[in-house]
Amino acid sequence: MSLVLQGQVGRGEFSREVDVTVQHGEILAIVGENGSGKSTVLQTIAGIAALKSGRLSFDNVVWDEPITKIFTPAQDRHCGVVFQDLRLFPHLSLVANVAYGLRSSGMSKQEAHARAAQELTLVGLDELADRKPEQVSGGERQRVALARALVLRPPVLLLDEPFASVDVSSRQGLRDLLPSLVQGYQGSVVLVSHDPEDVQALATNILAFG
Repeated sequence: MSLVLQGQVGRGEFSREVDVTVQHGEILAIVGENGSGKSTVLQTIAGIAALKSGRLSFDNVVWDEPITKIFTPAQDRHCGVVFQDLRLFPHLSLVANVAYGLRSSGMSKQEAHARAAQELTLVGLDELADRKPEQVSGGERQRVALARALVLRPPVLLLDEPFASVDVSSRQGLRDLLPSLVQGYQGSVVLVSHDPEDVQALATNILAFG
């Protein structure tokens, strides 16, 4: 049971060969210089970008294979994604932000908010559920973004520089929190980070891009 990417990602001078396998419950960290293709790998897994050649599969189901013209759209891969800029909805409460994906999938408001409240409890924010994003700290907003991604129990969680905008104390709290959250849902996690301390604290495997 794993995520497997073997092929060429990117285009032109920015393309590169990648050979990646991430088992359930593992956290793969991709490290390297700016422009080395780290975020392109995340985009390829998420379905935002397509492989140039090769194959991407999850649990033996092919998501992207140019030679056979197989390409599973992003919405059908159900990947959880946490971007560096978080992309929270400023007009919604924290619990409504976390519940948004559940509501979009057709779940009733009552059930979605109950599930979202449980997820906020897991990240230590249950007492702040009714606040808006601007009313909480950067570290707390980061926890909301993680809760929003994980509440859907995605098969794959993609983290693009997830802790870059938070202070030192919040960053350490997030480093302590993330492994326990991953163990709880047993998905495959791919992390892009420039911070060696994030990588050392979180990664079970490391892929270095030159």
